[in-house]
Amino acid sequence: MKTTLLKSEDYTRSPWKNGGGIFTDIADAHRADAPAKDWDSLLWRFASTPIVAPGPFSYMPGIDRLQMVVGGHGLVLKSPTQDFDEREPFIPVRFTGEMEIVTALEAGPVEVVNLMARRGAAEIELLALREPGERPLSPGTHLVYAVSGECSIRLNSVDIVIPAGSTLKIELAEASRLGLVSGLAVLGSIQFVG
Repeated sequence: MKTTLLKSEDYTRSPWKNGGGIFTDIADAHRADAPAKDWDSLLWRFASTPIVAPGPFSYMPGIDRLQMVVGGHGLVLKSPTQDFDEREPFIPVRFTGEMEIVTALEAGPVEVVNLMARRGAAEIELLALREPGERPLSPGTHLVYAVSGECSIRLNSVDIVIPAGSTLKIELAEASRLGLVSGLAVLGSIQFVG
């Protein structure tokens, strides 16, 4: 097991693929043989971003996406085939990067977290940790993001405090247990396929 504290002041910023906004990049992984870290080499990315005005989402072929509102409320994602209701915070929605999506904001700007992965390379899950309790973690990479205020977790039998806005990156070779002791966090999980 390897743990790394990713501090909020060390996060980087990058433009949305369509240029319509700015991501705060929390953690990502790219193909090791790629000449550059870009959208084509991306294996997975965990990021936060404000959505301040209605508009289209970036076209991301081959990418699976999970998104969750963590600040504000009233977001709806509209596509030609279905709507994704994110009016209430901390409810994840899953969609593909190929979908034509336009945002609707019913109550002003929101802040969201995104977990995305190249289809066929990794499986992803996104979950809000709001109530104290314990859950299993499977082998893979897990990201515990302290959304508002510091949060305290227990990883196996070790207590760890994550400062507000920071993220604990947990890389596991075998199953472990994660417990939320106090605070509010978002858990992103990535398991590589094959």
